[in-house]
Amino acid sequence: MNNEIFITGGTGYIGKRLIPELIKRDFKVHALSRRESIGKLPSGSKPVTGNALDGSTFTDKISPCKTFIQLVGVPHPSPSKKDLFKKIDLVSVHESVWAAKNSGVEHFIYVSVAQGRSLVKEYRQIRMHGEELIRQSGMNATIIRPWYVIGPGHYWPLLFLPAYKILELIPLTGEKAKLFGLVTLKQMIAALVMAVKQPPTGMRIVSVPGIKNLQF
Repeated sequence: MNNEIFITGGTGYIGKRLIPELIKRDFKVHALSRRESIGKLPSGSKPVTGNALDGSTFTDKISPCKTFIQLVGVPHPSPSKKDLFKKIDLVSVHESVWAAKNSGVEHFIYVSVAQGRSLVKEYRQIRMHGEELIRQSGMNATIIRPWYVIGPGHYWPLLFLPAYKILELIPLTGEKAKLFGLVTLKQMIAALVMAVKQPPTGMRIVSVPGIKNLQF
């Protein structure tokens, strides 16, 4: 298996924690970054200067990587950020899919969101559009669909855990509650590491129950 990985969003909430885990497992991580943000990348990664919103700035820098991880996105999604979702989330996934496809990437990994009714409908719609772009590309892909990721600075939803437990026990709401359950940052990192180590043939969807069942 090719052990070279190209990643966007490497300085973000998940990316800066995922990169060290991949390096510990002997993967060589090529991390896309604007020039002024290179110093924020985890040590051990190989900086790649470029603009995540313009595939032409990094397409020729993806090889020899055969795995591409797309993590660019607007932090703390809310309805007030719907224009940013279009300008950043949508544009970046479009450019990444195009660049990856034209660089011979064999496995595209994308963090999407749990599907269904959402408090942030615009965010869900953009992520679904990203999934469709990947599907149309024909690349083998892993789509990871968390609802909310619990971790440093993101602990407030723990207040709802008792309600989740009750809803999971009710037949009418049990399955939906599981699909929209909370996952930890550690579980998300484990899911991404698993995706890298075990590339699929075709498109693989990992929803909340699947994320929770994975361990290092």
